[in-house]
Amino acid sequence: MLAPAPAWADVCTALRPAWDGQPVTAFGEFLYLLQTPVVLMLIVATALAVRFRSEWGGLVVVIGWSLSTFLATGWGANGDIRDAARIEGCVGNATLFILVAALVCVGVVLYTAPLKRDKT
Repeated sequence: MLAPAPAWADVCTALRPAWDGQPVTAFGEFLYLLQTPVVLMLIVATALAVRFRSEWGGLVVVIGWSLSTFLATGWGANGDIRDAARIEGCVGNATLFILVAALVCVGVVLYTAPLKRDKT
């Protein structure tokens, strides 16, 4: 009878103040993480690195995506808080975001890699 309920979720009011009480799915968490300012800047930086086929820009973008997945998994300082929020249901599984970020990194590395030129 005294089991934790979404109304008692103090961690949810700290992490997601606008949470409506419905459990967050993996796709919902993916959309939430895509709307963060860091990820929006990474999307623009990725587009620029790919547009100009910049090797160094690609490296910076891959490092940025790696750091954003590090923060999304909750391995940082607020890992315990994110675990509690995930149990309550206001934070979803970040696996889809991590998968998409990894695919973006692989694509950027392959596209911005130097072309092998024949020496004649």
